[in-house]
Amino acid sequence: MTHPHPDPFKKARAEAPVLQCPFRGEPITMILRHEEVRKSAKNWQTFSSDAPFRVPIPSEEDVRTMRQLPIETDPPEHTEYRAIVEPFFKRAKDPGMIARVGALVDRLLDEALSRGTSEIVHEFALSLQSHALTYLLNVPESEAATWIGWGIHVFRVRDGLKPGTELEEYLHRQFDLAEAAPGEDFFSALVQAEYRGRRLTREEAMGFANLAFAGGRDTIIHTVSNIFAYLSENPAALDFLREDPGRATHASEEFFRVYIPLTHIGRVCPADTEVGGVTVPAGQRVSLCWSSANRDETVFDAADEIRLDRKPNPHLAFGFGTHLCLGAPHARLLVRTLLQKLAERVASVEVLSSEARVEREEKYERIVGYDTLTVRLSAL
Repeated sequence: MTHPHPDPFKKARAEAPVLQCPFRGEPITMILRHEEVRKSAKNWQTFSSDAPFRVPIPSEEDVRTMRQLPIETDPPEHTEYRAIVEPFFKRAKDPGMIARVGALVDRLLDEALSRGTSEIVHEFALSLQSHALTYLLNVPESEAATWIGWGIHVFRVRDGLKPGTELEEYLHRQFDLAEAAPGEDFFSALVQAEYRGRRLTREEAMGFANLAFAGGRDTIIHTVSNIFAYLSENPAALDFLREDPGRATHASEEFFRVYIPLTHIGRVCPADTEVGGVTVPAGQRVSLCWSSANRDETVFDAADEIRLDRKPNPHLAFGFGTHLCLGAPHARLLVRTLLQKLAERVASVEVLSSEARVEREEKYERIVGYDTLTVRLSAL
């Protein structure tokens, strides 16, 4: 079964292990092959994440005022910071959480089926991501309405404000409330948390919260919209999933492999480093190109095909090594549940109109998802 977006790195990966590409004038060496990406991700001494604002590519100095935690640190700091919030992200494996997500997907499908046509990006995927995040962070579900109002990207410009200002003002308000009356939610946990024998500073707490809201938003939304588009072009996939509900697990991993919305992530070289025959000067960045590694033909048979029963599937959609994505269990729960519910309740998906979201850089163009995707769902 096919439908994956074109692999913009296929030719470059066959010719060389790296691709040099400028991002806003900064030359960055992109590591393309699966084995090299994995090795580099584990080697934090050579490829450091201790680089505020510079782990994302392009850099994010213009859209936030604090270091994101724990992602923009190296061990041992990373290990200690990560332990503070890990219990919240493990909640995705709790039976109660699993049941709530199932009920949420059912509710969203009820609405979509009753409308006849649905705009998946803003009406379905954004709502799914926002409501499910309230469950994960243990905050009132009513907060989802505020988050939905931000749109797909939390670092947007609104009412003339600097990008990211609206999110930061919101987070400060939540921390103020949590300090005044602590509860059992994510914000309360951070204002009470200790790091190396002291309370977290407000800037540190903001760093955790900023990542929680920015890191798993458009990634989930684009993955969900890509799945709907795929099912439209491959109607037999729903029959395949219906035959055995357990198939949703392998299928979700394959969707993560092929439709990874995050093209890559940055690392800084503390010293001059040779990468794929290119010397990266001290202080410059490399890119760990997850999306290229996930299409590496030496690792994945028929890498440009979607095989819903692919196994093994050593994709790198959630990173690798120390910085393996904290939100991976949550993302897996959402996509697995979505596939199970679609198989149970939907006979067919028909795309009526779409507008692709395209990442355009000097050396490549990559479709990451959709800005709009309108579909008609038919009930079983």
